[in-house]
Amino acid sequence: MQRIKGYHAHIYFDASTLDQARKLCEEAAAIFPVRVGRMHERAVGPHPDWSCQLAFDPQYIGVALPWLALNRNGLVVFLHPDTGDDLKDHTDYAIWMGAMRPLDLSIF
Repeated sequence: MQRIKGYHAHIYFDASTLDQARKLCEEAAAIFPVRVGRMHERAVGPHPDWSCQLAFDPQYIGVALPWLALNRNGLVVFLHPDTGDDLKDHTDYAIWMGAMRPLDLSIF
């Protein structure tokens, strides 16, 4: 098994759900030792929608994943490990909460 260095949870949002996404990210940071990225109000990297990244260490997956599942309130969450293989991390190893969105995998 490849070593998982950490996890990224990308919270997807749009103009109508920006405040909801911001609140979710702030709440996650208050509860867990997560690093909160910027609220990107445009598509960034492989992500097709506006997004904010929550990064956390592997030992928190057992609490962060269920918390996100129960508190996302309709937001799409794209969660993946960081193994060093970006393509597989974003495809084979990915977990979607809500509707799957098409990623731009050409950057890998």
